[in-house]
Amino acid sequence: MSITLISTILPLICYFAYNIIVPWIERRRPSLSVIMNMQRRRWVANAAKRETPFDAILSGNIMQSVSFLASTAVLMVLAVFAVFGQLPTLMAALDSLSLDRAYSVSDVEIHLVVMLALFVLAFFAFTLSLRQFNHFCIMLGALDHNVETPDDEIEAIARMNALGAKNFNSGIRAYYFSVATVAWFASEWLAIATCLATIFILAHREFFSTAHRTAALAAVIAARRQQKADS
Repeated sequence: MSITLISTILPLICYFAYNIIVPWIERRRPSLSVIMNMQRRRWVANAAKRETPFDAILSGNIMQSVSFLASTAVLMVLAVFAVFGQLPTLMAALDSLSLDRAYSVSDVEIHLVVMLALFVLAFFAFTLSLRQFNHFCIMLGALDHNVETPDDEIEAIARMNALGAKNFNSGIRAYYFSVATVAWFASEWLAIATCLATIFILAHREFFSTAHRTAALAAVIAARRQQKADS
């Protein structure tokens, strides 16, 4: 297998590998997503006690963000299809841009297919996330505020919200790894370096970032407050 082909498919491989490996790591060290899932559970528990438009506004803002990124993914898919019709122009541009070597037409076509796959995966992830957040809104609106909401119902609603967030993160990761596919046009080694840097950045944000420490601190404070309320 040539280095050109390896650098082409590496972002796609890393995308799938990251989505598989991270849940395994999260069993040993909570990620930012895991910590935020605790806050999602608190959100639903508090929403069950109040009748205000506040929760609907929050849900609407989340869905608007997901919808925007899903629409952007469609535009990127259409853009890649448009590039297939302009291969001669693209090849001429690459002859002056490439730092290492000149790519063949088949190399570029395979690479465009990989780019297309990443954006299609992002589109499906975002639309699935949007559908799950829509289900969350319905479940949240179905809460009966005249009676105490059982814990298992709260858990189910929070789990639906967490599923939407999980697929949203999957779509964002597809965007991140697509950066490496753009770097490929300059150099195949630059594409590999960008892909590895993307993994490092994502892992840092999930497990070692300031946001991770802040969210963990907020979760600890909330847990202590709940213990005082229960005692």
